[in-house]
Amino acid sequence: MRPALSHIDTWIFDLDNTLYPASCDLFALIDERMTAYIERLLSLPFAEARRRQKAYFVDYGTTLAGLIADHAVDPRHFLDDVHDIDMARLKPDLALNAVLANLPGRKLVFTNGNDSYAERVLDALGMAGIFEAVHDIHANAYIPKPDPRCYDVLCEQLNVTPKSALFAEDMARNLRPAKALGMATLWINNGSEHGKTDACASYIDYETHDLSHWLVSQFEQEIA
Repeated sequence: MRPALSHIDTWIFDLDNTLYPASCDLFALIDERMTAYIERLLSLPFAEARRRQKAYFVDYGTTLAGLIADHAVDPRHFLDDVHDIDMARLKPDLALNAVLANLPGRKLVFTNGNDSYAERVLDALGMAGIFEAVHDIHANAYIPKPDPRCYDVLCEQLNVTPKSALFAEDMARNLRPAKALGMATLWINNGSEHGKTDACASYIDYETHDLSHWLVSQFEQEIA
């Protein structure tokens, strides 16, 4: 690696809109199912269910966190329901897969989704076997990013030393707690919904719209 990142021994990646382009719009399918779930749960018309869903995301970090706080929703039922989507929109990016496989050190996924969904996404992207572990919302007792507590849990459970780790994420606000712990941070600024919310240079070390290109640029010699 280039000198600026030569100390990194743990590479941590968000999942949605980070390991695949936001243009795939996979999350739109989940978004639709979350609205439908709230419609059924609270007997609301579509427009109000959508408004409530978005308000929970902004106020609590995830729709699930808001539903747990206000309605004691069973998180496993919710997650299984909203992640029951078709993965046909995802295609392997062979260049990205090659550079990820060649990164020196550990590779981890840190997501507000659940592990079974993450594994389906990684399979569809051809990334099965690249990552050592998926740290999901179950592992964080349903406390989502950007709550600082879930970053502490990640580091404790997976034995991560923050000062030798880099965290890549499309939601700028989710980088703040990582930077506070001493991680290097990479913002994938690719146009994802709410991606620019609270973006601040004080906790963003690097920025790119193309993860594959950025990772390749950090090697002193070209990766075959």
